[in-house]
Amino acid sequence: MSTATPPSTPHVADSHDLIRVQGARVNNLRDVSVEIPKRRLTVFTGVSGSGKSSLVFGTIAAESQRMINETYSAFLQGFMPTLARPEVDLLDGLTTAIIVDQERMGANSRSTVGTATDANAMLRILFSRLGQPHIGSPNAYSFNVPSVKASGAITVDRGVGKTKTEKATFTRLGGMCPRCEGMGSINDIDLSALYDDTLSLNEGAITIPGYSMEGWYGRIFRGCGYFDPDKPIGKFTKREQHDLLHREPTKIKIDGINLTYSGLIPSIQKSFLAKDIDALQPHIRAFVERAVTFTTCPECAGTRLSKEARSSKIRGKNIADACAMQISDLAAWVRGIEEPSVAPLLAGLQHLLDSFEEIGLGYLSLDRPSGTLSGGEAQRTKMIRHLGSSLTDVTYVFDEPTIGLHPHDIQRMNKLLLQLRDKGNTVLVVEHKPEAIAIADHVVDLGPGAGTDGGTVCYEGTLDGLRASGTSTGRHLDDRAAVKETVRTPTGTLEIRGATANNLQDVDVDVPLGVLVVVTGVAGSGKSSLVRSSIPAGAGVVSIDQGAIRGSRRSNPATYTGLLDPIRKAFAKANGVKPALFSANSEGACPSCNGAGVIYTDLGMMAGVAAPCEDCEGKRFQASVLEYRFGGRDISEVLAMSVTEAEKFFGTGEARTPAAHAILDRLADVGLGYLSLGQPLTTLSGGERQRLKLATHMAEKGGVYVLDEPTTGLHLADVEQLLGLLDRLVDAGKSVIVIEHHQAVMAHADWIIDLGPGAGHDGGRIVFEGTPADLVAGRATLTGEHLAAYVAG
Repeated sequence: MSTATPPSTPHVADSHDLIRVQGARVNNLRDVSVEIPKRRLTVFTGVSGSGKSSLVFGTIAAESQRMINETYSAFLQGFMPTLARPEVDLLDGLTTAIIVDQERMGANSRSTVGTATDANAMLRILFSRLGQPHIGSPNAYSFNVPSVKASGAITVDRGVGKTKTEKATFTRLGGMCPRCEGMGSINDIDLSALYDDTLSLNEGAITIPGYSMEGWYGRIFRGCGYFDPDKPIGKFTKREQHDLLHREPTKIKIDGINLTYSGLIPSIQKSFLAKDIDALQPHIRAFVERAVTFTTCPECAGTRLSKEARSSKIRGKNIADACAMQISDLAAWVRGIEEPSVAPLLAGLQHLLDSFEEIGLGYLSLDRPSGTLSGGEAQRTKMIRHLGSSLTDVTYVFDEPTIGLHPHDIQRMNKLLLQLRDKGNTVLVVEHKPEAIAIADHVVDLGPGAGTDGGTVCYEGTLDGLRASGTSTGRHLDDRAAVKETVRTPTGTLEIRGATANNLQDVDVDVPLGVLVVVTGVAGSGKSSLVRSSIPAGAGVVSIDQGAIRGSRRSNPATYTGLLDPIRKAFAKANGVKPALFSANSEGACPSCNGAGVIYTDLGMMAGVAAPCEDCEGKRFQASVLEYRFGGRDISEVLAMSVTEAEKFFGTGEARTPAAHAILDRLADVGLGYLSLGQPLTTLSGGERQRLKLATHMAEKGGVYVLDEPTTGLHLADVEQLLGLLDRLVDAGKSVIVIEHHQAVMAHADWIIDLGPGAGHDGGRIVFEGTPADLVAGRATLTGEHLAAYVAG
């Protein structure tokens, strides 16, 4: 007689299948509580500034990383960034978080795609084993390692009391080109841009940004004794001129303080030229472009490598040739190398290069400087190291992984996200694109608005439930823009002839002016090369790219846009005092917290504590400054206003200030009405930063506006507002050229220029130019197919 086996009870270890968040209050979150299923793909949606990043990155990922750091010894924690515990009542069920964000990759001009992904390290080992002639270790192929020679006496111990002095020589062959020091270009500095030789140093002869005689530089120049600070530079002797310009860093003592004196040229090379030019602040970049001319190094022809490194070859190619190849071609070349002695290395390199292709970056080359990658390309490059990982039960956190992707490429990205989930990982994605939201197992929608109007969970559940939920995301999820029936007539054309920048293949195109032009094409097809490198700069062109906004926690929308200047002047005039009193970074700052509003206490390897300053109560200003009023408000109350509130305040009545009102108008125009004027820039989301930059550039006098993917970080509802702004610019007589993948923007264009057909050397050609209606009707290109499918719904 058989007995039925009793149903097995689930193991207690299998019951932890949720990440539970209770009472999250980071940034604008208002006591948010959510339950996120593990080993599923959860998408977080909501308008820009609704609190998605605060919940995903600022709460869940931050606490996971902090708890992992706490497992290391106190000694190791001392070397790691200290993370404060997020403001949350309970976080339960966390797993190890791997963050793949949009932060641009290192702003170091020595960093390339190859060095950032270990591909260069593998190639160097490969060449050191198989390269002919054999020249040395992997360092001999590295453009970051200089060749070193040394000779002298060494003392050898041969037992107690027995020492012998011997002569020895030491050489280490590095791959760095000695002429350009591994930079690939040499620079020539125009001395007339550094100083005015008719003036003396004390009269302010030096014109380099930040080199004023008021601060430390003045103290060093006056006290170093190498030249007379009251003598015009034009009358310096050769020795004095050499000391001013070329003297290597030298220790000096001034008023009992140990300081370092360095000539102007070594100082500029260290502080400005060693960094990626695009990462410099705008005024410093303008100075570098004015003062420095870069030319390709004649010795290494821009490869950065020494002649020894270039002489060693495998199958007719040296390491510089390999790094210059398109990655998809390099993968094919590596496949052709059959050498059992390095089989594991070849397999690893092959997998890495195939991952580039799989993720849609096969069109890059390994020698591409990493600072030139777009936000989307940088994020996908960071993804590469996780694709072949054997780790499971990990939480992967992505910040808009579809940025910079053509609709054709989004399907591929979706497949990769699902692969990560299917291996047993929890995947959390902050996303706006309907095609990416469509693959979610679980959706969390935050809102209802942005800033102080957001920070609550509006919906949690399935995609179908989101559609029926009536939230802003739910309503707009199935929005489809119709193709424009009538298009504007161009007022002229901008001729581009024989464009060959990067992968462009001798492109001739007439870009119509006075209309909205959208440049499309798959990632890597040559859109940015055509618009940025081929449109003549200076001809009234205002370019708004995706470069990060640089600013500390002391920077805010008021300081970044220049809004604080007219506000300070208005306060000063109304009260008969000087404007510097109304700056928290200058004379008006609270002395206890130096105008930061908070007191930071460093606790060694534990997270530092930031407590509101007791003297100014977080207002950042001295008590005496807060007694001065303008329009019935003090300066701290004005900085606490939202843009919308401030727009009314400075628009009418006794506080009317036209200069401030004009800047506030532009901020409201780009959809930032909810931001407070004094909110630190470090707390803004990616989409907010891009629109802040757009508002700032709108003030520039230019006839042609070039925008690089302005829909980045924008919710479906915000895209409508952006299209309204672009229309207003065109109707005001401007020409607007937009590099964009968003179908709603394509459908709204007057003229489309489509590049392709593929990426890298398979792209770089114009495959279509005409109206959106013609593109949809023809369906002859990838963009045409996707736009037709989008319009048809």
